[in-house]
Amino acid sequence: MASITIGHHQVGSDHPPFIIAEMSGNHGQSIEKAKALIDAAAKAGAHALKLQTYTPDTITLDVHEREFFIADPNSLWQGNSLYNLYQEAMTPWEWHQELFDYASSKGLVAFSTPFDLTAVDFLESLNVPCYKIASFENIDHALLAAVAKTGKPVIVSTGMASQTELAESVDVLRAAGCKDLILLKCTSNYPARPVDANLRTIPHLAELFNCQVGLSDHTPGVGVAVAAVALGATVVEKHFVLDRNGGEVDAEFSLEPHEVKMLVEETERAWTALGKVYYGCTDKELASRVHRRSLYIAEDVKAGDILTEKNLRSVRPGLGLAPKYLPLLLGKVVKVDAPKGTPMSWELI
Repeated sequence: MASITIGHHQVGSDHPPFIIAEMSGNHGQSIEKAKALIDAAAKAGAHALKLQTYTPDTITLDVHEREFFIADPNSLWQGNSLYNLYQEAMTPWEWHQELFDYASSKGLVAFSTPFDLTAVDFLESLNVPCYKIASFENIDHALLAAVAKTGKPVIVSTGMASQTELAESVDVLRAAGCKDLILLKCTSNYPARPVDANLRTIPHLAELFNCQVGLSDHTPGVGVAVAAVALGATVVEKHFVLDRNGGEVDAEFSLEPHEVKMLVEETERAWTALGKVYYGCTDKELASRVHRRSLYIAEDVKAGDILTEKNLRSVRPGLGLAPKYLPLLLGKVVKVDAPKGTPMSWELI
């Protein structure tokens, strides 16, 4: 599958996983903290910084009761209305250019998730290199068509979507001109449980839609992400925060900077380890062959002695005949004297 260019990075199976650090609302409405998060992401080795582009009025209604109120006791945001939550979590639009420029100065590719058509128009004015569609918007065909028409790569989280819904969404994207598509396996629960990750879906998605597949991950730690790379994920997106105990809106399921560093290192290690189908010695194993087992004379023998399990044994190192020849050699007559420690050879019989 062909690589996809995002900013100055090549994304694909021939390249280390593309690591996206998702800021979301973890700036706590402080642009100084937002820049500190960018510094931390760059220092940790992340490849990209992602924002979210919406206002409360572009994502929901100014209603604070019924289904617009989060009453679920298991929700991180229980007791908030959707409107108030998004008011707290939004990234002010007037920050975007400054944050994108700052991220770029730190070597990061910067882009965002638009949540409506006005956000797409705004982000186009900032010349973002690609678009990300959130799980909750992956069934919004008008939004999908709008980002596809830009001709830029599109990354789509698949959380909650059925196979049929994903097929419809991919059809919309491709019909509207999307050439470079990456689907992210995602569990839209915060925090998510590893048992719900169902990572075996990753190669199935890639085959089903003939596109690159990655992971948008809300589980604790980096283990799920490493496993995803082993199954072919080319992109990993994780929320991050300066301090998980800082009280920011998404802090509880976000990685701290040292964990982002671990994510970058361990997913690249997993990708490197995939290698290719290969049997036999690698270059580094050649020197180890001497320490394999082989057949050695285990007691002094004289010409005319019979080889037995006592005087011929399979031991290390590996300079004698292979152990598989032991049954064939037992009972054979030694034709020359051989002291203990002599590697067994055909010339001895």
